[in-house]
Order: sequence, then structure tokens, then C-alpha cells
Amino acid sequence: PLRYISKLRELVKLEAEKNKSQWKTMGPAKVAVPSPNDFLQKRSKEPKLAPIKKEEDGQKLLPLSVPPRTYHPVTRVKKNFINKNAVAVMTREPKKPRHFCVDTRQGDKYLLEPSGLYPKYIKKKNYGVLPKYVTQRNEEMKREEEEYQASVLEQLKKKAMKVLSEEERTSVLKALKKNWEEINHAYQGLPILTDTRYKQMHKEELELKLKQLEHDIAAIEKHKNVYIAN
Repeated sequence: PLRYISKLRELVKLEAEKNKSQWKTMGPAKVAVPSPNDFLQKRSKEPKLAPIKKEEDGQKLLPLSVPPRTYHPVTRVKKNFINKNAVAVMTREPKKPRHFCVDTRQGDKYLLEPSGLYPKYIKKKNYGVLPKYVTQRNEEMKREEEEYQASVLEQLKKKAMKVLSEEERTSVLKALKKNWEEINHAYQGLPILTDTRYKQMHKEELELKLKQLEHDIAAIEKHKNVYIAN
């Protein structure tokens, strides 16, 4: 079979020749040698001033930006940093000692202030003062309690019992006594012999009514103020 030939063979050759350095296999590239007449002269690398332009006919040159005679350049003062640092150290406030806490016999220590053992919060201006949110919450709770008490009192007033006046009390007492007299008269008129069941029941009923009336009369006579529920 025929040998495989890539379609990109020519492109690969062009890229290889294009990227190939000239001096890689055949020595350094040939560069033009400088002429012996162009030798390095003295002060040839120093910056040269521009040539002074002369005034032409009818044309004035612009004034040069030269500082005036009264201009005094700022001269740099040499600082003696050693003396300056020494004076700063001597006039500086002394460094405050740091408090440590030693908890072992080997001398292991740690700072006392961030440990929580040093009472630094009692030196605050607002130490012991209730926060605003606590006072607001207490006021709200107090207001709610007052509103609740007012609503309870209002409900009790609605459900409060009525006080009988003296006239009503005397009239009720007279009515109870009159009723007791009538029932007592009927009780006195009962036959002596109660040989039937009806007579026994009628007698017991009258006795219960008399006891209830006597209890009510005694309660009204004992208490001057009588309350009646609505």
C-alpha cells in the first residue's frame, strides 16, 4: 500500500522554517560592523541644550520660563533621626504595666483583662442602668396590666348585684312575715290525726315552707344591706 502523506505537510514545513533561528545551527548571525570613524567621544552622552534661536524680522520669541530673582528654592533640611527618636522616647509617657494571672507553679501566665476575671465593666458610665428596651417592655407590661384591670372592673360593674333600699327591704320583710302568718294559720288548722299519706305530705310541705320563711326573715333582719343579683 501507498505511504500515508498528510495534507498539512507543506504548512508544517513553512512554519518550521519561519520559526527557525538563523544562528541556531550555523553560528551567530552576521551583523553590520560599526565604522571606525564612529568611535565614542568625550562627553558625547551628556545632554545638550537646544540651540538659541535668534529673533527674526518681525517675530518675537516667547519669554523663557526662568524663575525670578526673588525666588528662593526650598532647601532640604537634613534631619538627625537618631536625636529625634531619642527625644521622642524621653518625652513619651511611660508604658503602663500589663496585668497577668499565673495559674501554675511553673509560671504559666495569661493576660488578666481579657480573661474575664478583671471587673472592667463596673467602670462604665452606664453600669447598672437598665437598658432602654427593658424599660419600654416594663412600661408596656404595666399598661397592659392596667387595661386588663380596667376591663375586669368594668365586667364586675356590669355583673354587680343591686342593693335593696330601706323601703324595699321593709316591704319584702313585711311580705315574708305576712306569708309566714298565712302558712302558719294553715298549719295550725291541720287535723291532729294524720292517718293518710296525703295528710303527711301536706304537713311536711307546710313545715318546709315555714322553715324557709323563718330563715329568710332572720337573714333580712340580721343584715341591713341586702344585695340582689341581676
